[in-house]
Amino acid sequence: MVKNIASFITLALTICFILSVSFSSDETVDLSKYSTKGLDLNYTVRDNTNEDFNLLASNESFSPYLGKSFVGFKEALAFKESGGDYFSVNTFGYLGKYQFGKETLRMIGIKNSVKFLKNPKLQERAFIANAERNKWILRRDIKNFVGKRINGIIVTESGILAAAHLAGPGNVKKYLRSYGLDNFADGYGTTVREYMKRFSGYDTSFVKPNKKAKAI
Repeated sequence: MVKNIASFITLALTICFILSVSFSSDETVDLSKYSTKGLDLNYTVRDNTNEDFNLLASNESFSPYLGKSFVGFKEALAFKESGGDYFSVNTFGYLGKYQFGKETLRMIGIKNSVKFLKNPKLQERAFIANAERNKWILRRDIKNFVGKRINGIIVTESGILAAAHLAGPGNVKKYLRSYGLDNFADGYGTTVREYMKRFSGYDTSFVKPNKKAKAI
């Protein structure tokens, strides 16, 4: 025991001696050696203001492992609609990454479809505005039908919103209130039921019901 205490004291004294020598040195550090004079300094600092919205309303590349997040929802829907192409126009004249019709664009405040097609951030805002408007229109149906099984599919909020993007909220109401008998299909044969199934179970709590939602 005495031997251990002596070893500890010796070690402590050695450390104190080394520190005292280090701090008592008269040598100074020549900071001029580390000058940044003449260097091309170019830093970009990310602005975190409205970070959540900027993440959702951007054309950045996202990880494919988005799971059932809202970003995962909108990117999966965009891939189904257009392959994620902001500049896509289909044979029926639907526009952009999310394939908007001109009438729907007018309802959310967008009158110039040419400018819309050239503006990815506006397309992202349009998607969110349209989802908010649809969620307000379908708020009672979301409350009444989520969790029920229709045509073999468990109804979820994300499935309802995806189907509303495809077919419009009115056709989704008809589908739900007829318990799947009135199953709208678009020009390519894609049905409300298909979107209900494909986009089931995503987190769409980010979308707030808004009767007057506008993209502009």
